[in-house]
Amino acid sequence: MTADQYARLVVRRIVRASRERVFAAWTEPRHLLKWWAPQHVQCIDPAVDLRVGGAYRIGNQLPDGSVLWIAGAYEEVSPPEKLIFSWRVEGRETSPQRVIVELSERNDGRETEVVVTHQRIPDQATYDDHNAGWIGCLDGLVVYLNQAS
Repeated sequence: MTADQYARLVVRRIVRASRERVFAAWTEPRHLLKWWAPQHVQCIDPAVDLRVGGAYRIGNQLPDGSVLWIAGAYEEVSPPEKLIFSWRVEGRETSPQRVIVELSERNDGRETEVVVTHQRIPDQATYDDHNAGWIGCLDGLVVYLNQAS
């Protein structure tokens, strides 16, 4: 795979919830604790300053007990349809990546299509990690919001 092929990853899911509920799940720490992180990883201590230029920081506690901190700043906050934020893993010397989350109403507002586009991915290994991570996160989001309905 060439750099152009893995520089951009797109993952999508349909969630049985309104865009407003899905947006809240993405932006409120009490919700993030319940769904963020792929299988066998636990979200810890999420912090969100939901405004353009505001920072976020989310801990992913791995099965071995170590914590991977993901941090960045919001570039666009457009409730309930869009979030754009920078993405970096603390302690790694890489250029910031970008994540775009788009929420589109489906089925007369009873469902939401979630499209996550992760850009500026530096290499194949990181692409593979993000692909597995986003699939796991979105699976968790679907389960969480289905239970909460």
